[in-house]
Amino acid sequence: MNHRLLKTLPHCRRGIRWPLLLGGLLISLMSCPSSPPPKPEIAPPYIEEIPPEPKVTTTQGILTRMAALLEREDYDGALALFDEIDPAEAETSGLRLVKASILSSAGRSGEGRVIVEEIIAGEPENTEALFVLSSIEKSSGREREQRALLERILKTDPSHVQALNGLGNIARQARSFRTAAAYFDRALEAAPEDREALIGRADVYRRERKITEAEGLLNKAVSLYPQWSVGLSERARLYRNAGYPLQALADLDKAKVLAGNDYWIAYDRGNVLLDLNRKPEALEEFNRAIALDPEVFLAYVYSAGIKDDLGDYDGAEKDYITLARLEPEYYFAFEGIGCHKMRQGLWGEARDAFAEVYKQAPQEWAYALLTAVNWMRAGKPSDPRQFLEQALRRVQRETLPWYMLRLYYDLAGDNDVAIRIDRERNPELKAKMFYYLAEYYDARGNKNLADRYFLQVRELDQRYILEWRLNEWALEKRNMGNF
Repeated sequence: MNHRLLKTLPHCRRGIRWPLLLGGLLISLMSCPSSPPPKPEIAPPYIEEIPPEPKVTTTQGILTRMAALLEREDYDGALALFDEIDPAEAETSGLRLVKASILSSAGRSGEGRVIVEEIIAGEPENTEALFVLSSIEKSSGREREQRALLERILKTDPSHVQALNGLGNIARQARSFRTAAAYFDRALEAAPEDREALIGRADVYRRERKITEAEGLLNKAVSLYPQWSVGLSERARLYRNAGYPLQALADLDKAKVLAGNDYWIAYDRGNVLLDLNRKPEALEEFNRAIALDPEVFLAYVYSAGIKDDLGDYDGAEKDYITLARLEPEYYFAFEGIGCHKMRQGLWGEARDAFAEVYKQAPQEWAYALLTAVNWMRAGKPSDPRQFLEQALRRVQRETLPWYMLRLYYDLAGDNDVAIRIDRERNPELKAKMFYYLAEYYDARGNKNLADRYFLQVRELDQRYILEWRLNEWALEKRNMGNF
C-alpha cells in the first residue's frame, strides 16, 4: 500500500450513538415505581362472552422498549412511543428531557433546545436539563457555550460525573492532558466504576505513554461492562499503538460481535489486519466500514491503497474519485486519480488531477512536473510553458529539480541535465530525476532514450516514491515489465 497517502490523515474523533445522559435518564425513570395497571372490567352476567383484558401499558414498559429502539438508533420509533405515555406523565421534567435528548440525537436539535430551555427557565438549577443543553451545544459546535454550561453544573453539583467527563473530554481534545486528567480523576473519585471516566482517563494515560496505567483502567472497564463494545475497541487501540496487533485484533473481534454496525470498529479492525499484512481481510473490513457509512472518507484511503497493491486498478480509481468528492482538501486523492489517468493514457484528465494537487501543495515540484508532462502529451510540448514559468519561481535556483523544470520549459539542455543526474548521490532524488527525464524523452518521441532511463529508475529500486509505480506502468506498456 502507498503509505505516502496516509501522512496527512486528520485525527478522527469517535462519536457516541446516543447521549449517555439519555441512558441515565431512562434508567432513573425506569427504576421509579410506576402507576398500577388498570383493573380489568368484569363482564356482567347477561353478557355471554367475557371481553379480553385490556393491554397493560405502563410508562416503565414503554421506556424499556424505548431504550431498545435507541440501541438500534431508531430515533423516530423512540419518539413515536411518547404518544403511548399518559399525557400528564409525558409533561414531567424527566420525560421531557428524554424527549429533548432523543430529538437532538435525531438531528432535530432546535426542537430539543426549545424543550430544555423551557425546563431551565422554570428550574434554573436542574443539572440534568443543563447537561442536556450542553450536549445540544456540543452537537451544534458551540464549545464555549457547552463549557460554560458544564461549569455552571459543577457550581451546583461539584461531583456531577457527566459534567466532569464533559470538561475532561474538552480538555483532552484541546490536548490539555493535565487538565483532562484532573477532571477524570474527580469523576472517578465520585463514581469509581463510571465507564466514560475510565475510558477518558485511560486515554490520557495512553497519550502520556503510561501504558500499564491505561491498560489497568481499560481492563476494569471491560470487566465491569463486558457487553460494551467501546471498552474493547479502546483497549484494542491501546494494544495496537503499543505494538501488540494480535491482542488488538482479539478485542476487535469481540467488539465486532457486540456492535456489528459500528463504523469505527470495522475501520480499526481493517487497520490492525493491515498491520498484520492480511490485506484481503483488511479490505473486507474497510469495505464493510464504507457500506456502514459511505459518507465518511477515511476507509476509502485504505481501500484504494489496498486495491492498488492487489492490482484492482479500476476499483482503486473509483475509491480515489469518491475520496476526492468527500474530502477535496485531501490532495492525495487527486494524486491517485492522476496516476490512474496516466496509466490509461488519459493525459488531459491526468493533467487536471495533478494540477489540482499542485494547487494545494505548491511546494512539491514533482506535481508541477507531472502536470507538465501530461500537458505536453495532451497537446503540444510548448503548451505548459506559461505554467512552468510560474513553477520555476517556486523552486530554489540551480538545484536538480530547478534544472529539470527548466528542461521542460526550454525544451532543450537534456544532456546537461542527464550529466547532473549521474552525479547525484541521493538515490531517491536520482530515481525521481531519471523518471522525469524518461517522461520528457517519451513525450518528445525519443523512445530509445525513454526506455533507457525508465530502466535506470527500476535499477535504483526506490519503491516508496510516487514515481516508482508510474515507472512500472510505463515499462509494462513497453512490454518491459518483468525483472
